Amino acid sequence: MDPNAIVIFNSKQTTAGTFPAAAASPHRRMDQSLVRNLIWRAAGDWISQILSWASLLIVVRLLTPTDFGIAAMAVILLPYLRYLGEFGIPRTIINMRDLTEDQIAQLNTVGLMLGVGCFTIAALLAKPFAAFFRTSALTWVVIVTSLTLIPQGFRAVSEGLLSREMRFRLLAGCEAVRAIVAALATLVLAYLHFGYWALVLGNLAGTAIRTVLIVRARPHRFALPHLSSISAALRFGWHVMVSLVALNSYQSLDNITAGRVLGRAALGFYGMAWTLANVPIEKVTSLVTTVIPSYLATVQNEPAALRRYLRALTEAIALVTFPATVGLGLVAHELVPLALGHKWDGVVAPLQILSLYAGFRSIMALVPKVLTAVGDARYVMWNDLAALVVLPIAFYIGSHWGTRGIAYGWVAAYPFVVVPLFRKTFQAIKMKTSEYLRALRPATDGVLVMAAAVLLVKLRLHPSQSLLLALTLEVFVGASAYCATVFLMHRQRVLALAGVLKAFRRRES
Repeated sequence: MDPNAIVIFNSKQTTAGTFPAAAASPHRRMDQSLVRNLIWRAAGDWISQILSWASLLIVVRLLTPTDFGIAAMAVILLPYLRYLGEFGIPRTIINMRDLTEDQIAQLNTVGLMLGVGCFTIAALLAKPFAAFFRTSALTWVVIVTSLTLIPQGFRAVSEGLLSREMRFRLLAGCEAVRAIVAALATLVLAYLHFGYWALVLGNLAGTAIRTVLIVRARPHRFALPHLSSISAALRFGWHVMVSLVALNSYQSLDNITAGRVLGRAALGFYGMAWTLANVPIEKVTSLVTTVIPSYLATVQNEPAALRRYLRALTEAIALVTFPATVGLGLVAHELVPLALGHKWDGVVAPLQILSLYAGFRSIMALVPKVLTAVGDARYVMWNDLAALVVLPIAFYIGSHWGTRGIAYGWVAAYPFVVVPLFRKTFQAIKMKTSEYLRALRPATDGVLVMAAAVLLVKLRLHPSQSLLLALTLEVFVGASAYCATVFLMHRQRVLALAGVLKAFRRRES
C-alpha cells in the first residue's frame, strides 16, 4: 500500500457520516490505498466496457442475429458452472487470513479440479442441450465455450491472493488486456466470416490471456488436497457459492415471470426497463463486489473500522447513485419515447418503479459483504435462499397487474429479505440503525428536493411541449436542486469530500 496517505475515513467521528480531518497512520494508508484501487478498478471496468461497446457496434454489422442467438444459447448454463467451478475460492482466500501456504496450495488443486470437472459436465450436457434447442451446431459451441471454465479454476487462487494483497492496479490492467484481446480477436474472426465462432473464440482468447497474466503475476504451487485440512475453507466457499447462485437466480426470476405469464412483448418492455434502471449502479456494484471486500476483510476483527467503512462508503455511494436512479425514474416519461421511440412506451411504468429499487440496491450491496467479511457467509447464504422463495411469489402475484405489478414485487418483498440482513450485520459490528440512517441523510435530502423540483417543472410545462425541451429542463432543474440542497444543507461534508479528491489528485500528479 502507498505510504503516502489521504484520510477518507476515521474510526472516531464527532458527527456520523462526516469525513474526518485526521486518522491513525495505518488507517490513513489503507484508506489511501482504497481510493487508489477504486479508481484503478473503475478505470479498468470502463476501458473494458468501452472496448466491448465499440467492438459490438462493428461486429453486429458483420454477423447475423442467428449468430448472436447461438452464442447466447451456449452461455445459458455457463454462469452456474462458473460459480460451481470457482467454489468461492477467491473470496475464501480474501476472508480467511490465517490459511497456511499448504492449505492455499490444496485449494489451488481443488480449483483446477473443479474447473476441469465443470467443463466435463458442460461437455456431457452439450448434446442434450443442443437437442433441446433443436440446434445441432450448438453441441460444439457449448463445448468450446465451456473451455473457459478450466482457466478460471486454474487462476482462482492467484486471483484471490492478488485481491487479498490489494493489487487491484494489476488486476485492472489484466482486465483491460483481456478486453482488448477479446475485442480484436472477435473483430478479426468476424471479418474472416467465422460467424458465431468469432464470438466464442474471441471470448476464449481474452479469458486465456487474462489467466496467463494473473498466474504469472502471482503463481502458487499445488498440493494434494486433504479434506481434514481445508474443510473449514471449503465450507466457507460453499456458502459463498450457494449465495451467488441464489442471488443471480432470483434476480432473473422477474424476467422469467414476465415472459411466462405476460408474454414476449411484456418481457421485452420489462427487460429493457430493468436494464435501464440498473445502468447507473452497474459499475458501482462491480466495485463493491471486487475491491471493497478485501479492505473489509483486512479489518474483519475491528468493529469500529467496519462501522466507519460501512458508514462512509454507504454515504459516498448514495450521493452518486440516488440522484441518478431516482432522476431516471422522474424523467422516464420523456426519456423513453425520445431515446427509444414511442413503440417502447410500455417501458415507462416499470422503469419508474425499478429506478427506486435500483437506488436502494446500490447501497444494499455493501451489507452482505460486511457480514461475509466477519465470517458469517452462512447467514448471507440462507438469506439469499430465502429471497429465492419470497421474491418469485411476489413477482407472480404482481404479474396480475402487468409489468408494473412485477416491478412493485421488488418494492414490496425486498424489504422482508434485507431487513434481517441489516439487523444481523448491525449486531455483528455493533452499529446503531440511527448511525446508518444519518449516513444516508445528505443523499436523501437532495433527492427529495430534486423530486419536488422536477415534479413542479412537469406541472408547469404545457402538454404539447417538445420532449427534448421538457427532458432538458427537468434534468437541469433536478440536478441543480440536488446539488444546491446537498451543498447548502451538508456543506461541511461536501467540502471534506472535495478536499479528499483534491489531495488525492495532487499526490497522483
